[in-house]
Amino acid sequence: MQIADNFDGYDEMKSALLPWLVCFAATMFFFYEFIQGNMFASIAANIMQDYHIQADKMAYLSSIYYLSNVIFLFVAGIILDRFSIKNTLLIAMFFCVVSTFILAYSHSFYVALFCRFVTGIGSAFCFLGPVRLASHWFPPKRMALVTGAIVTVAMTGGMLAQYPLTKLVSYVGWREAVQDVGILGFAMLMLMLFWIKERPQVAVRKEAEPIKVIAAAKKAYFNGQYLRAALYTSLMNMAIAIFGAMMGTLYLEQRLSISAEQAAMVNGMLFFGAIVGAPLVGWLSDKVGLRVLPMKVGVCASMLTLLAVLYLPVSLSLMMVLFFLLGFFTSAQVISYALVAESSSPAMTATAVSVISILTQGGYLIYQNLFSTLLTNYGSVHLINGLPVYHLDAYQHAAIILPVGLLIALFVLFGLRETRCRQTEHPL
Repeated sequence: MQIADNFDGYDEMKSALLPWLVCFAATMFFFYEFIQGNMFASIAANIMQDYHIQADKMAYLSSIYYLSNVIFLFVAGIILDRFSIKNTLLIAMFFCVVSTFILAYSHSFYVALFCRFVTGIGSAFCFLGPVRLASHWFPPKRMALVTGAIVTVAMTGGMLAQYPLTKLVSYVGWREAVQDVGILGFAMLMLMLFWIKERPQVAVRKEAEPIKVIAAAKKAYFNGQYLRAALYTSLMNMAIAIFGAMMGTLYLEQRLSISAEQAAMVNGMLFFGAIVGAPLVGWLSDKVGLRVLPMKVGVCASMLTLLAVLYLPVSLSLMMVLFFLLGFFTSAQVISYALVAESSSPAMTATAVSVISILTQGGYLIYQNLFSTLLTNYGSVHLINGLPVYHLDAYQHAAIILPVGLLIALFVLFGLRETRCRQTEHPL
């Protein structure tokens, strides 16, 4: 009898852990893409020096990743709602890994652009896949927590792309460091191959019949609820897009007069804040049974923190705290994924959530190029060993788009329908 009880306990533990293990394996793709999307903050100086380019072309190289991402996000949600999630993720991950190895050996700026474009295609599936998979394995009332956990794992990749990657580049050079990122991606591809399972034997929710492609697209891309939540997420993510993914290290060097490694450490705190904040904010939202109110609190707290980052006289240690808080408060964006999933039919979860991903990744494209345009057009630039260096005034001028974006994010929340953590699909 005791032996039987032990086996029953083991089976229960296995059943409880399996959904998390499956989603964790799928989230490795998202983790890897966050390294890809944010590593240019650590190698921006090396790239500009090696390819003899300035901040405007650097922005092209960084943002073309998000251009291809946005283009293919329109079909990624539809594909994931209709075909094997596992096979789709494995194919996409394979192309990302191959293009990373090619980038490491390329000496042409245009080959590098092509590699980033291909990587962006694969990354169109890296968040929608785990979310779609989670909808198979978890009930709606757990989705904010699960989404927060998915984002936490991804943000760990973003953090890895800051100080650790900067140190690696200083030891082995940017090309070998990118090659190492490719090797890491291959290892994760193997993990995904063996760990991802399509769905549990007993469904946690009833799956509806797939909606026709045109009907699903119309229902998703013209839905005011989805669009408001997506714009909020995109604007809340602007600090990651500008500081975390591209210019944070260079900005902090000028702002605090510190070394590149110290700046990368501070920049990494942005991701550490999100690592802590995403699951905690998701859990709190699930706990109180509200979505919109925590989103409002998050954007207000983010605004206060951002103003301190940009305009208060601060020390290195205090700036680390502020970057942590900025990442923590902006992680309230994860709630919008649960809100949209709850506002949609289970048959089109990935298509609905793709609206958020399209506006978020499209935001990277817009924000990075807008920031670099404001930066390069503000005043003179001088070269040091072939590296363009911009004055702090130019960075401060370009950074004005950050608080403006948060004001707009707060505005779009008014009129957003509360779901109270329940499936509440409404007709258009």
